[in-house]
Amino acid sequence: MIMPRGQELLLPASPWFIWATLIGNLFLNMILAMWADAPSAWVPDLLCVVLAFWTIHQPRFVGVAIAFGFGIAMDIHHTSLLGQHALSYTWVSFCAIMIHRRLLWFPLMQQAAQVFPLFVLSHASSLVVQLLAGHHWPGWGLLLAPCIEALLWPIVSILLLAPQRRAHDPDLDRPI
Repeated sequence: MIMPRGQELLLPASPWFIWATLIGNLFLNMILAMWADAPSAWVPDLLCVVLAFWTIHQPRFVGVAIAFGFGIAMDIHHTSLLGQHALSYTWVSFCAIMIHRRLLWFPLMQQAAQVFPLFVLSHASSLVVQLLAGHHWPGWGLLLAPCIEALLWPIVSILLLAPQRRAHDPDLDRPI
């Protein structure tokens, strides 16, 4: 693949770092859910953002099966309908794999605009499952969560790509 002009060559991502960020955000989601006393409609799903990021940047390591596994873990923690988060994370992962080649050509803010529908799809599929199960309407605050997640996309991208940007073996004679 030809890289866009001006984009730097990144080091390969460490599988340990990928797993650490995924598990860390799983625990962060769990802490946010306990802090909010219940999963609030407006609280962003940070694990969904990180899953989408790694599915876009490393589709060989993180894919639909890993998203499904983390979704089941979130369902168990939230004591929600089994498969609710798994379905939404699987949709996000599948759609992220579909757009991952095209998305990386854009700057971060345009990427955020293009992953926004993925986050809307995630919350919409979760809402449909909740409504089919007989739960009540969570309110219009649900529309705020995908917006916050899309705004977090550039920050998450900068933070998670930072370890790959450092020089492996810096040398004045080699430009790469």
